[in-house]
Amino acid sequence: MLIRLATPADLPALHPVIERAYRGDSARAGWTFESDLLTGPRTDIATLSTILASPTDRLLVALDADAAPLGCVQITDRGDALAYLGLLCIDPLRQSSGLGRRLIAAAEDHAARLFAAQIMEMTVIDSRAELIAWYARRGYALTPEKRPFPIPLDPPLQMVVLAKRLASGSDLG
Repeated sequence: MLIRLATPADLPALHPVIERAYRGDSARAGWTFESDLLTGPRTDIATLSTILASPTDRLLVALDADAAPLGCVQITDRGDALAYLGLLCIDPLRQSSGLGRRLIAAAEDHAARLFAAQIMEMTVIDSRAELIAWYARRGYALTPEKRPFPIPLDPPLQMVVLAKRLASGSDLG
């Protein structure tokens, strides 16, 4: 598997992977889906293009041997040595094979090198106990902070914030 910065040419093949991983019946083939909580598209190519064009965001894509996308992760420079990890997904048929761990490691490395980040944070829907536990096994700790879900829903969803101290750039070799 190759992990690299995504390009606009990756988006038409990457977008369906994101949708399969988060929404609809196809997401149920994996274990990280949101289909029971949310409906509708997760994102669109215009939003992904905006991420690629942003000076404070990077989108990493994981590719198989045939250069087909397997998943992705977004990192955002929040300033003051803080980065945000989001949009982590793996194609549902490839989940539970270590790809998520590798994408997180690449995201942490990029955030430390490109943004001088010392802390990586993320948000997870508070009812996703198995996902929170998975991140905890990767060194992310729950903070006391909670945030509202970015889309108003009835009933509303709540996000918990997890954070991890990153290795400094000099520790990354």
